[in-house]
Amino acid sequence: MAAEKVHASTSLRLLAVHAHPDDESSKGAAMMAGYAAQGVEVLVATCTGGERGGIQNPAMASNAHAARDMGGARRHEMAAAAAILGVEQRWLGFQDSGLPEGNPLPALPAGCFATLPLEIAAAPLVRLVRRFRPHVIVAYDENGGYPHPDHIMAHKVAVEAFRAAGDAACYEGLGEPWEPSKLYYDLAFNPQRFRALHFALEEAGIASPYAERLAAWLESDSEGHTSPAGSHPATTQVDCGDFIEQREAALRAHATQVDPDGFFFAVSPAMQRKVWPWEDFSLIESRIPTTLPENDLFAGLR
Repeated sequence: MAAEKVHASTSLRLLAVHAHPDDESSKGAAMMAGYAAQGVEVLVATCTGGERGGIQNPAMASNAHAARDMGGARRHEMAAAAAILGVEQRWLGFQDSGLPEGNPLPALPAGCFATLPLEIAAAPLVRLVRRFRPHVIVAYDENGGYPHPDHIMAHKVAVEAFRAAGDAACYEGLGEPWEPSKLYYDLAFNPQRFRALHFALEEAGIASPYAERLAAWLESDSEGHTSPAGSHPATTQVDCGDFIEQREAALRAHATQVDPDGFFFAVSPAMQRKVWPWEDFSLIESRIPTTLPENDLFAGLR
């Protein structure tokens, strides 16, 4: 069943696919909060429990719950963040793969999310798509936003669900087929955004935490551009400046993973609204007519 243009009396639905709890709050959170406030049904699918994550916030270093049961602690954090954003959330139930380190890299844990065959890893998401019936799916790019094995697998299962959920011959027994209309990749690490924020901080006399990242991008650009183009262009900018505080509150809710004095909070909400009040996305596939650039993930569906 294909999605059709939605009338004002019918809810629009958006599904965001994320690898771990906290990813939804660092990637597209203000967009989701904004759409939820409009009455859009927003659902976050979290592929793994994040149980192999370490404590990233120094203030939580002695937290007994996290030390004893990181997966349980992160479930509580996820529930708090979802409530702050005003979205629903579902666990897909896979085991966190962890981020391998060392030279050579160690093998991933047996049975973890990133090691599974695609048809097994994608099946719960296909079932969820057929039940929730989203018009729009938001996912990571081929590199997972950054090359964590779970992020890369989250990309693969999202693309597979977008492709297969509407095909009755695929994933039989997982519900009535539903064909989402649009697939986007999240561009949370858009170089243009970081460049704009970096120079705004410098102009205000505030130390920028983005200098090292920008320098690495510039070094990779042999033609001398001010910032390298990403592998996918920003086709769609959603103005969500009014929801930056909600995004920051949701991030802080992931207390084991997010340092409230860290990278994500370097730029005040007021400066973000002035310099870059958008969250950026790349339209990868649309089964309905739309015109680029867009300022709405539901362009063509309203």
